Amino acid sequence: MKLGVDVLPGFNRDTTDRNRTSPFAFTGNKFEFRMLGSSNSIACANIMLNSAVAETLRIYADRLEIAENFETELHRMIRNTIKNHKRIIFNGNGYDENWIWEATEKRGLLNFRTTADCMPHLLDKKNMDMLISHGVFTEAELKSRYEIMLENYCKTIVIEANTMVNMAKTQIVPAIEAYAADTAKAAASKKTLDSTLVCGYETGVVRKLAALADLIVSKAEELETALISLDKAEDIGAESVMIRDTVLGLMSELRIPCDEAETITAKNYWPLPTYADLLFGIK
Repeated sequence: MKLGVDVLPGFNRDTTDRNRTSPFAFTGNKFEFRMLGSSNSIACANIMLNSAVAETLRIYADRLEIAENFETELHRMIRNTIKNHKRIIFNGNGYDENWIWEATEKRGLLNFRTTADCMPHLLDKKNMDMLISHGVFTEAELKSRYEIMLENYCKTIVIEANTMVNMAKTQIVPAIEAYAADTAKAAASKKTLDSTLVCGYETGVVRKLAALADLIVSKAEELETALISLDKAEDIGAESVMIRDTVLGLMSELRIPCDEAETITAKNYWPLPTYADLLFGIK
């Protein structure tokens, strides 16, 4: 790379692709860790990464310190490491569904999609042994962190779900009903003026909004029932599984008619910022 400064030494230009779809991209001379959630602290991720590196270096050191031929053993270990773990290296589109299939079916990699799937593996024997052996955590500390993080996950989803039900019942449905009622009044006024008018637009809007309002109320009640049933969970692990298998799905089902109603309801009736406001608004 030419810098236009003669006193500085030359160096090779980095020609690697900065793969922004990779959670852990290698960018020439370093790794970039990109999969941390926006609300999370980097501390926990760093603890796990540094512990894993320390464990790997320990394995190398223990074997090389007793090796008869250092260079031969080192190269053998490097070859074996690459052979055993090359399957984790992927330089393609990490957002492509084909990669999910390749990773899980062809390469045999794990794919934990939710917190409820991931957190129990903190207590896997191999993970606990590694963290305890390096003095990072004790067994009691690991179990407490498992409980605390799952509890935080469960409480966050429950708060979001209850908020969703409240918004649907006290803001979205009343807005839909108000717009549908005014649209029906407009159609009635037209009919009074001229009975031959079809008023197809108003009729279609009112019918569609009425159906959506009924569906929203029905889905909101289903979600409420599912939230109440969480009290029956035996422990925090069971509660997280119930949230994963039931609550999250019902939240998605409730969102669908709400999103559709937003596209039909007049803007001045809608009580919340629209997607257009969020994406393109400058106020």
